[in-house]
Amino acid sequence: MSYSTADSFPSVTLDDVRGAQKMLTGVSRVTAMEGSRYLSQLVGAPVQFKCENLQRTGSFKLRGAYVRIAGLLPEERAAGVVAASAGNHAQGVALASSLLGVRSTVFMPTGAPLPKVAATRDYGAEVRLHGQVVDETLAAAQEYAARTGAVFIHPFDHPDIIAGQGTVGLEILEQCPEVRTIVLGVGGGGLAAGVALAVKALRPDVRIIGVQAEGAAAYPPSLAAGRPVAIENPATMADGIKVGRPGDVPFRLVEELVDEVRTVSENNLSSALLLCLERAKLVVEPAGASSVAALLRAPGTFEGPVVALLSGGNVDPLLMQRILRHGMAAGGRYLAVTLRLTDRPGALATLLGVLSVADANVLDVSHVRTDPRLGLTEVEVELHLETKGPEHCAEVNLALREAGYTVIG
Repeated sequence: MSYSTADSFPSVTLDDVRGAQKMLTGVSRVTAMEGSRYLSQLVGAPVQFKCENLQRTGSFKLRGAYVRIAGLLPEERAAGVVAASAGNHAQGVALASSLLGVRSTVFMPTGAPLPKVAATRDYGAEVRLHGQVVDETLAAAQEYAARTGAVFIHPFDHPDIIAGQGTVGLEILEQCPEVRTIVLGVGGGGLAAGVALAVKALRPDVRIIGVQAEGAAAYPPSLAAGRPVAIENPATMADGIKVGRPGDVPFRLVEELVDEVRTVSENNLSSALLLCLERAKLVVEPAGASSVAALLRAPGTFEGPVVALLSGGNVDPLLMQRILRHGMAAGGRYLAVTLRLTDRPGALATLLGVLSVADANVLDVSHVRTDPRLGLTEVEVELHLETKGPEHCAEVNLALREAGYTVIG
């Protein structure tokens, strides 16, 4: 790596990314590009997915982790490596270490999804569960590194990590040379920095648009301040981009090379995940679907052809279930209503008859009879319905009110 004379932070060059690409030959996959007819029609220009959710370990993280560990000195390799992660970085470090014959220890939060913990172990790492949140896990990993001499592998704040992630950008240019806009999720900034560096060096006309979740958007205030700024209590379902402070090294590259950083809502994210599953038949985690969320939020604001980077596909099945329901609700295809009716024989059957005429599919029904808010002859019924869109939701609510039911939620 070269070092900038302007400051103490190491810089990354196109040659570094090209070197990383050679290093990763036979290690990481050249992941597929898949066209999206639905999004192309919505955006008004060709849209393709860069499917890093189909990468080994299920995300782009293997690229940077392998380049970082491969660059260690022999004595550093002998000391082993340590990382802290709730999922994707953990698996990338574990597999990269195994491929390079380096001992790895990965600290994960105690509440990390079991499939991610199991996968990290299967890739060869010793997993230690510590802390309720990633900050506590990170502190434990850094203490372990100081105590044992193991090399701490940062998930985004290192030049080798950025160079490895930048190989995604080289592949995009090779696979879609006509690209005009690349959209990708941003957490700490390693992926955005690497892709922007590689792409802008070869095609400065290509726009790079970063995407953050509204509840974990540290880059907009940081870019406004001209330096990394920490935000308190980042919150989003997209744990892969839930980072409270940009990395020092990637921030400088993002500030210089990324054209724009946008934010998306939780509704946008869940709708994007649902679209990837239904329309593209691709399993994508919320962070991986953030690029699609941005396209859904403002489809007319992207110059095509567009490449949307699907950065990962490691999603816990239980979380997937909740997100899909959330996405269906956001799209008007799932409706939860609570209403009160007289508690008498046949009352529920009559209600279900109204819903049948309205063509709403009942998924779940629950009764409450012993609430002090209810009258002696009242029952509260909560219904979960599958619907066909926002207009159908309105029709179902209208049908219930016209039948004399009091809808209270």
